[in-house]
Amino acid sequence: MQAEVDVEIELAERIARVREVIASAASRSGRRPEDVTLVAVSKTVEPERILLAARLGITHFGENRVQEAEAKILALSGRLPSATEWHLVGHLQSNKARTAVQLFSLIESVDSVSLAEILNRLGTRRGSPVPILLEVNVGGEPTKFGFAPEEMSSVLPRLLDLPMIAIRGLMTVAPAVAEAELARPYFRQLRALRDRLARENPSASLHELSMGMTGDYPVAIEEGATIVRVGRAIFGERPA
Repeated sequence: MQAEVDVEIELAERIARVREVIASAASRSGRRPEDVTLVAVSKTVEPERILLAARLGITHFGENRVQEAEAKILALSGRLPSATEWHLVGHLQSNKARTAVQLFSLIESVDSVSLAEILNRLGTRRGSPVPILLEVNVGGEPTKFGFAPEEMSSVLPRLLDLPMIAIRGLMTVAPAVAEAELARPYFRQLRALRDRLARENPSASLHELSMGMTGDYPVAIEEGATIVRVGRAIFGERPA
């Protein structure tokens, strides 16, 4: 029993620290804390700890893999607050797209035209648009997914013609760096890209910028992040 209490206290303290950091970074960028959505990345986290985080006020959870998320969401069915939302933050294989559309309120990692077209067809079948973010590989890393920044001006108009996806903005995973400040240019690049795309496509709604994780989310917020994906700072170290 005491161990369970200790786990809850530690988790509450971690969440409080993250929220304090978000508030401070938002203030430095002239925004309010509520302008930044905290997504608790729950990869490898067991359902009971997710439930506890939800009871401590977390409303958005992020998962990397569709199959793992499906099992957790099923295990937590009827136990989470109705306001709880799930984000897919990892690469989506096309053969998992149908399930992903059923599970997630936002698919943050759309990284190809072909995947967007599949999601558009699935949106048509269900009768409502699929909310998505477009993943951009700002670092040009060959090991990461995402559109190249230079192709976005030609790609976005094509995707805006797909009526059953709702493009909310952009997402990136910055290159791993030795200190958070070194990630700033990548976040600044994504914000500048979003601003340019918005000017080029005035009918588009590109409000969201999902960027920043445990190691660099304060810098991402300073550069305009509206969504941060924080796992380790909330749930502690976990297996890869």
